[in-house]
Amino acid sequence: MAGREGGPTHAAGGRRSGGEAGHERAGGRWRPGGPRSFLLVCSFLITLGSFAVLPYMSVLLHQRLGLGLGTVGFVLAVASLVQFSGGVVGGALARRIGLRATMLVALAVRTAGFAAFVPGLNSPSAAIGALFLVSCGAALYLPANKAYLVEGAAESERPRLLSASGSAFNAGIALGPPAAAPFVLTSPDALFAGVTALFAVVGLGHALLPAASSGPGASHPRADEDRAVRAGSPGGDGLPFVVTVLSVYVFMFFQHYLALYAVPRTSASFYGAVLMGYACLLVVAQPLLSEWIAGLSYRRAMRVGFGAMAAGTAVIGAGGRTGIGVGAALICLGEIVLFLKNDLEALDRSSAVPAVVFGRQRLAAGIGAFASGVAGGQLYGAAEDMGTARGFWFAVALQALVLPVLLVPLAAAVRRRYAGSRPEKRTTADGGPRRT
Repeated sequence: MAGREGGPTHAAGGRRSGGEAGHERAGGRWRPGGPRSFLLVCSFLITLGSFAVLPYMSVLLHQRLGLGLGTVGFVLAVASLVQFSGGVVGGALARRIGLRATMLVALAVRTAGFAAFVPGLNSPSAAIGALFLVSCGAALYLPANKAYLVEGAAESERPRLLSASGSAFNAGIALGPPAAAPFVLTSPDALFAGVTALFAVVGLGHALLPAASSGPGASHPRADEDRAVRAGSPGGDGLPFVVTVLSVYVFMFFQHYLALYAVPRTSASFYGAVLMGYACLLVVAQPLLSEWIAGLSYRRAMRVGFGAMAAGTAVIGAGGRTGIGVGAALICLGEIVLFLKNDLEALDRSSAVPAVVFGRQRLAAGIGAFASGVAGGQLYGAAEDMGTARGFWFAVALQALVLPVLLVPLAAAVRRRYAGSRPEKRTTADGGPRRT
């Protein structure tokens, strides 16, 4: 995989050969080649190690280190914001020093963060510092990771690569918490030492990766790309940025408040089973649906995705074990469609390098998650005060239906105004006009 690391990728020049694109076809079936396969395995190991620890941070900070719940909530909220919004820094760093070097820096920072937790288990300030190191490492890593996967690949291969990446990450998310549960409170120092060793090994493996492959004719950044990056805008088309904010905003209500709603009405074991089933559905369904999602127009994908999330939250509000299970499955479908389609559209509509695009997408996700956290607590509290927690879910369903209708046309108007002051977009020769 020779070529300049971090260069722009476009569809110009036709399909690349299997060796150049970093994939192989065996028996007529597509599969990623060596470096990308290694990176997908590492994506699983990284989230396995991270989620063996991070879901239990509130317990460690509160029960072991004695921090108040208000302080714990604030620390976790800021750490999450750093992890998401820092993706912009990760994208810019990758553009400057390259994708492989950025991943190495990110893994070194995360390894140092997990190592700092070992002495930090007896010091609140050290533990908080370690948490922020881990968050900074995550912010730097993900844009470079996803950009390395798609760099040099044909446009038709992006859905499968990104969906495979999402499946690897979600598999680690699903298995990390139960794998670490026996050790979190009994021997957390051994747990953190083990995670540190895992990240150190993964980092050494990344050092052996070849430089990322660039697309044909992409040896030098285009002038309009340089202007877009310097301006810090969300690319030539801000619509995927706005839709990503809305997608994560709606989704995080489910992520943050399902436990609060489901556990008292069912049981902790049922809630755990729902989460496990959700993660397994993501892992299996994402690759199977990737080509179908890629073929959808953006407007149809938004209708399917937000419609599924609206239906899912409404069904959860209907109550009962069946409603919670079916609602979670519908929200899973919405997540699969929207999150993958947003990344694909962001890549196709922007002239910036992939790492910068993914960094902006992380920023959009961070804005959505932060807004959802701020609004969710107030909304759920108001619903409980009125004695109808179910009303919370119906309010979320209404937002999933109404907000895209209100805000997407506004984003389109801004896009048209911006388009009038910049060069014309790509033609069919270098990627084709985009569907909306």
